[in-house]
Amino acid sequence: MREVREPVLLVHGGAGDIPDDATDMYVAGVRAAIDAGWAILEGGGSAVDAVEAAIVVMEDDGAFDAGRGSVLNQDGRVQLDAMIMDGASLAAGGIGAVETVRNPIRVARAVMEGSPQVYFAGGGAERFAVEHGFEPIDNADLVTPRERRRFEEARGRAAAGLTVDARAAVDGAITHDTVGAVALDRRGNLAAGTSTGGIAYKPIGRIGDSSIIGSGCYADNESAAVSCTGDGEAIMRLVLGKWAVDRVADGRSPQAAAEAAIERLGSRLGGRGGLILLDRDGRSGISFNTSRMAWGVRTGARSAASTGRSGLRSRRARCAGGRPPAPRKCRSGSRRSRFDAVPVKVPA
Repeated sequence: MREVREPVLLVHGGAGDIPDDATDMYVAGVRAAIDAGWAILEGGGSAVDAVEAAIVVMEDDGAFDAGRGSVLNQDGRVQLDAMIMDGASLAAGGIGAVETVRNPIRVARAVMEGSPQVYFAGGGAERFAVEHGFEPIDNADLVTPRERRRFEEARGRAAAGLTVDARAAVDGAITHDTVGAVALDRRGNLAAGTSTGGIAYKPIGRIGDSSIIGSGCYADNESAAVSCTGDGEAIMRLVLGKWAVDRVADGRSPQAAAEAAIERLGSRLGGRGGLILLDRDGRSGISFNTSRMAWGVRTGARSAASTGRSGLRSRRARCAGGRPPAPRKCRSGSRRSRFDAVPVKVPA
């Protein structure tokens, strides 16, 4: 008889300089995503279903850079990327640079389950979505006033000949509000998913790591599942998600592998970001080298949601001599983090 596993769900809402007045919003969004995904796992549902459900909640939330509320590109439009992967079969589906899809993670799953291909982009992805029953939407439905203001400021800087940091928010904070989830279900299957609107004021057609298999997302029942957030070009160059999963396959704990991956992101390419990692035994790892990361975890024994300060003592990133800060750490499987703060409890 196949062993019944204790399910685990881990989600993130991006790593970056989340301002103090936004932490409650991020924690609430992560909490809602955990609730949606956990209801499926607790009822015996699949890891793929749980990952999709959790990410859909964050795509619809408006607080994150995924789905509604995503950043705008240089044309003032939202372009979305997403990927989902099933660790049992290694099936995967991804879409990139889509403008008329409300929930890209749902279309990515349709690619995974309804096409021999793994990836579609732009108009081809939008045509695939329509052919598989997804109603196209007006791009304006994805735009929030916050991101419109952010776009106008970036366009003004560009018109004045000033440098535009595609990652910077209106207040100068660096944000990577990509969302993701990893899950282990009762049958012992792993799944991972990642969804994003990319970086603010990005060039038309730019696709980052989130929807690239092995970079921002990967899952394999023989090792682990991962979802990344951060500097997409650096994450892609390092194939960071697969690199972290391979460290678990080689015998490292998920926490050690997560820390090593983020240390590599910073030391090798000066990149900023974070990741969540879950192995086939239900052990989790969380690491980031930004000042905060929105994350949440749920098992049968515990639940928590945090932006780094709510559940972990936050430290402002310091880069002496251009060096990136050391990775942030969260002790896997522990009720208390190694930064002496009790996580925010998610109601059962």
